[in-house]
This record gives sequence, structure tokens and C-alpha cells, in this order.
Amino acid sequence: MELTSEALVNSLLALGVVALVSTLWVWPRLASQRPLPVLGRIGLLTVVQVSILAVLALSVNNSFGFYTSWDDLLNPGGAKRVLTSNENHKGGTPVSDQLVQPTDEGGLEGVGNLPKGAPEEVGKIESVRVNGKETGFSDQMFVYLPPEYFDPKFALVRFPVVLALAGFPGTTLNLLKELPLLQTAVELQHSGKMPPTVLVLARPAVVPARDTECVDVPGGPRTETWFVKDVPAALHSAYRLGRSAGSWGLFGYSTGGSCAMRLSMRFPNVYGNAAGLHGDFAVRQDQYTGGDLFNGDKTLTQQHDLDWRLQNLPAPPLNLLVVSTRKEADYPQTVQFVEQAAQVSAANPQFKVESLYLDDGGHNFDSWTRELPASLEWLGSHLG
Repeated sequence: MELTSEALVNSLLALGVVALVSTLWVWPRLASQRPLPVLGRIGLLTVVQVSILAVLALSVNNSFGFYTSWDDLLNPGGAKRVLTSNENHKGGTPVSDQLVQPTDEGGLEGVGNLPKGAPEEVGKIESVRVNGKETGFSDQMFVYLPPEYFDPKFALVRFPVVLALAGFPGTTLNLLKELPLLQTAVELQHSGKMPPTVLVLARPAVVPARDTECVDVPGGPRTETWFVKDVPAALHSAYRLGRSAGSWGLFGYSTGGSCAMRLSMRFPNVYGNAAGLHGDFAVRQDQYTGGDLFNGDKTLTQQHDLDWRLQNLPAPPLNLLVVSTRKEADYPQTVQFVEQAAQVSAANPQFKVESLYLDDGGHNFDSWTRELPASLEWLGSHLG
């Protein structure tokens, strides 16, 4: 059973109930102070306690997405190095000798409102494991291929792609269960409000249980390299995707929103479009990041501060959408960034920044769900 499956939680819950009932039933028979009855009482209590703790741990993990598979838990950040091929993916299922490999992990079976039907009619969603040559990271992602991908008329066409990043802590599955990103994008594509687009759903925390804010940590995880080198290279090896930065977009909410804005601002030659929902403009320092990710390096801190970049570096060739609500705690900082970006954009037409604000709402899935359709439609209108 998969680590995130409900079957595993239910099995352990049933084991705990059986152990508890057995303990109540057998306890009088183990009342003696002789060694064997004492060991029996200890054994029964241990089974009950371990079962309950396991159910609680699995429930917390399923809610926050620290680990998405047994391999993730037992070998966090472990790489599966494989050979790559120059042959482009034609039919929708990555071949085994590529950097993108099919996997049954991830929990798609628990999502009930996914498109159902023939791929050429409704598209296809795949659970894959992406392997990085540069960083050695390996992580599970979901890839949606639109119906046009399977149409022989488009056999030579390269499709635009949106890499969507969940928040932290959180699992990639949140982009399907808590935030209906795929379902909304499919509706927009079906109605013509978004072009046929490949969607890649991922999480920013390649190293579970630590928020690396999508940066290369000195002496630590190279998460930025993963997203700007490994992930695009692996996806290009497996799917027919656009080659130019203008055909690639980033989407994210919360920490994922911070990553979307930061990665696109720093690497507009990789991601030419980005929509960040309720993101930060500087790298956070808290208990999730383990303190200062840059270990006091002021140069690195500045390089990752988006306000500093606007003031001190050339404007990037980028289309950026900043999304928030007027009730968010950091709304004043968001307005300040957008106003400053507008001034930079006026002198540099290749840098375009737009904003979307809801009148109410907070840092939660209700707000992000309401902002989602307009954000995806905006991204679709800018994808090359």
C-alpha cells in the first residue's frame, strides 16, 4: 500500500481498534505478576500505542505532504539516475530509459473529478517520477496532456507548458484536491479561454520537511537548479514542449507563488511568464526554512530579494502577474512591489507586470480557488 493511501490509514486504524478490544478482553487473564503475563500486557499496550501514533502521523503527513511515497520517506531526496534519450515523447507514456518515468505513486486514485475518457477526447493525466541529472534529485509529479497532444494533426507541434507549484508544507496532490487547478485549466481549454497546454504539477519542497524556498542553499539542497535546469531538461526529453521561454509559464500559491515569481525574475530565459498568488518578495526565515538559508551571505540575500532586483538590476524580459487580496497582511508590500514594477515597466516594455486583488479573503484555499480561473486565463493569454 502507498504511504499516502487511505487504505493504509484505515488498516492501521482497524489494527488499533482490534488491539484495543483485545486488550480489554485479555487483560484480566494477564493480571498475574509473573514474567509472561507482564510481557503480554506490555505487548498489547505497545501495539495499541503504535497503531494510534501511526494513524496520527499518516494523517498529518497526508494533510501537509511532507512525504509522498515510501521511497520519499526512507530515501529523502534520493536520486534515481537513468540514461536520457533524444527521442521526443509521442504518445503520452514516458519510456523507461528517459529522465521521466511512469509511477503509480501519488494518490491519483483518490481524486474523483478528473477527466475521464479517451486521451484524444479529454486528454490524459500521468503520474511520473522526474529525475535530475544536475542535482541528483528525484520527485513525483503529475503531467496533464491535452487532447490535441494525441491528435495526429498536431504530431509535430510543440505545446506550451505551465509548471504549477503547491505551497509548503503541502503535497502535489493539493493542486488537485484542495485547489482544482487541473480541473479549472481543462474547463478553460475546452471553452477556448486557454490554449491547449501541458500542465506539470509539482511541490516546491524537493527535500521533504524543509522549506528551501526554491533556492540553492549554500552547502545544501540545490532546489533552484532543480527547477531551472533538471525539471525543464527532463520534461523536454519526454514530451513535445515549446523550446522558447515564452512558451513556459510558472504558477504557484503561497510558497509556490514566491517560487514562481522568484524563479521567473531570476531566470526569464527559462520561464518567460509567471503568476504568483500570495507570495513573498524576499526569502523567508522561519522554523520551516531552518533559519537563514543563505547563512548570512548578504549578496545572495539581495540577489533573491525581488524589490532589490527591481532597483538594482536590468528589467527581465518577463510577463508577471501578482495576485493577492486587500485583506492579506502583506498587502501593502504587494502594492509597493507592483507600483515599483510599473515604473520599471514603463521604461522597459519587455518587462510587463499586472496585478489582481480580491476585496476580501486570506491566505487560504478559498481565496486561491477564487483567484485561479483569472490567473490561469491570464497565463494562457501570454504563453507563446
